[in-house]
Amino acid sequence: MTTESLPVRTDAPRRTPAKKTAARGRRLLGQRAGRQHHAGPLAYVLLVITAILSIFPLYWTMVAASTDNTRVSQTPPPFLPGPNLFSNLARAWDEAAMGKAMINSLIVAGVIALSTVFFATLAGFAFAKLRFKGRNVLLMLVIGTMMVPPQLGVVPLFMMMSELGWSQQLPAVIFPTLVSAVGVFFMRQYLGEALPDELVEAARVDGAHSLRIFWSIVLPVARPAMAVLFMITFVHAWNDFFWPFVVLDMTNPTVPVALTQLSAGYIRDQSLIMAGALLGTLPLLVMFIVFGRQIVSGIMAGAVKG
Repeated sequence: MTTESLPVRTDAPRRTPAKKTAARGRRLLGQRAGRQHHAGPLAYVLLVITAILSIFPLYWTMVAASTDNTRVSQTPPPFLPGPNLFSNLARAWDEAAMGKAMINSLIVAGVIALSTVFFATLAGFAFAKLRFKGRNVLLMLVIGTMMVPPQLGVVPLFMMMSELGWSQQLPAVIFPTLVSAVGVFFMRQYLGEALPDELVEAARVDGAHSLRIFWSIVLPVARPAMAVLFMITFVHAWNDFFWPFVVLDMTNPTVPVALTQLSAGYIRDQSLIMAGALLGTLPLLVMFIVFGRQIVSGIMAGAVKG
């Protein structure tokens, strides 16, 4: 009795070495997807060093603000806080009119940050997802303004503010910086990756116009990037010195302009200047402590979507 061998299928696909390697890679990725990567000792050492280097300037500011001018100028300088912190803070608050300066800085930085986030998100959506003539040319013009030093426009801008009657007033600081090219480019790049074209097209099919799409679809998607842009713009506007120093005076200053009052005179009181700098930094620290978790979660959400 003879047995016939089974026919061999010659049409069965053969795996090439490249396909085998790709399949093996997919299996390994699937096995490692649920694993957590633990940092080694070197990573902790680098993190500790980075944290110390980041916190040291603030700590030194507090130390210098808590001593007197003679002790700050000694060699070696003090590395432990002194007993004069609250008295120096009170002197800096009175001599620099920090109360009015902080209110002005809060108004200026808040309005600039909100307007930049709104207009940059609106323009970023238009450049990323809308099709219109001259889109690329306009985008290049917006990016090109980033290459122009802001100092070149100080004289004509000051003349314009004087003609409008805004000299020595807060609108002279707010209106020239209601939107930034960096914010437009940042939101355009984010929405180009995070907002699917299919979602916009589906809203068009349902009859939604551009503003409705922006309000109902774009804003929820862009929320992480908007939080990051708001924080960056607020800090930049709060610390801005050059243009407010040009267009404002000591009767209506922002915080950086008010701090120049502490360095006036032949002998500079370094401890008093450091106390004023510490007062100007405290609102930013409070804001980051209150909204830090939301800002970090927004950054992480944006990274995952990207």
